[in-house]
Amino acid sequence: MSTPTSSGPVTAPTAPGSLGADVPAGELLAYLDALGTWRDRRRVELDELDEAALRSPERAAVTNDILLSMTLWKAVADRHDLLVAAWDSGRVLAQDRMRLTTLVWGRLDQEAGESSALAVSLPEACRLSDSLAASLRRTLGLDGHMAGMEHRVRELRASVERIRDLVAQIPARRAGSAQEVLVGLDRRLVDVSERLRRGADVGGLVGPLELAVATAERDLIVAASERTRARDRVTGIAATVADLTAKGEAVRALAAKAAATVHPAPVLAVPDVTALGEPPSEPAELDAYAARLDRVGRALEVARSTYAGALERRTDLLEELQRVQVGIGDIPPAHRPDAETLARRAHEISRTPTDVGHLAALVAALTAYLGAAR
Repeated sequence: MSTPTSSGPVTAPTAPGSLGADVPAGELLAYLDALGTWRDRRRVELDELDEAALRSPERAAVTNDILLSMTLWKAVADRHDLLVAAWDSGRVLAQDRMRLTTLVWGRLDQEAGESSALAVSLPEACRLSDSLAASLRRTLGLDGHMAGMEHRVRELRASVERIRDLVAQIPARRAGSAQEVLVGLDRRLVDVSERLRRGADVGGLVGPLELAVATAERDLIVAASERTRARDRVTGIAATVADLTAKGEAVRALAAKAAATVHPAPVLAVPDVTALGEPPSEPAELDAYAARLDRVGRALEVARSTYAGALERRTDLLEELQRVQVGIGDIPPAHRPDAETLARRAHEISRTPTDVGHLAALVAALTAYLGAAR
């Protein structure tokens, strides 16, 4: 594919389907082609923005946004390469198409690290890139090519609708401030639209509104990604709780078996993970809860290895007793009664609960006796 020689405003294509959905191959191919075009044009646009930033007195103010834009572009480009590889020239069955939509709607940070900017899906990363690029163009004074005020107001209206959708995803108890921002932006947009309809000059109003809309959309996308990350973490912690609960029950069964089989049996407390209560929803509380889960997991492993070790010790001694007992028939008859007495006593000791210390001494004595008798 040839590299574009010029750039302009470019908007990411609408992603098809949803996470894991089966989307017709034609829609997937159209999206891949459009995403590839967006990727190439955005790269050229970012190079222009970077060059303009180096010459601009606003360089320090836009450096972080330039870096974030580059990071987003790289993550999108890498995911596009994965999608193209998975597309495999169109040789895709239903499960392959579902794998493609999982790649489209899955989080980018799963292969890119833990950057909060990348805890977003591919469509969210593209929208965030669009918003950042538009904001940078305005800040650096590169938006003179835009096609008039009516076009800019239409773009603002589309952005506000996206913000409305993002606000709708926020839990009701936390949506107050975001709802206020949306109402304020909506009110300003209505005012600008009415002024423009009446033929008034709105140039001084559109620029600040574009900046406010871009900032709000960016903040809401990042906040949505953080909520997604928190939900994923809660899901992961819930899975850990279920695993430790099952492991705790197994270790308690192992402890009961050791108490009935071995004497003296180990005495270790087996922690109950359910005593920690339900996982909290606040990130700071989740950290503390996860740390307590880790301690419970380590304590369960210590208990498991201790009780399992006691049972394994008894099993090893019984196997050793069987091996040495076979050799009793090979020793001279004059010495055989002593060996048989040791073996008989060892079998008596092996009855449950088994005194493993005593059994170990008898097995060692019988082994030594057989060695000497031979």
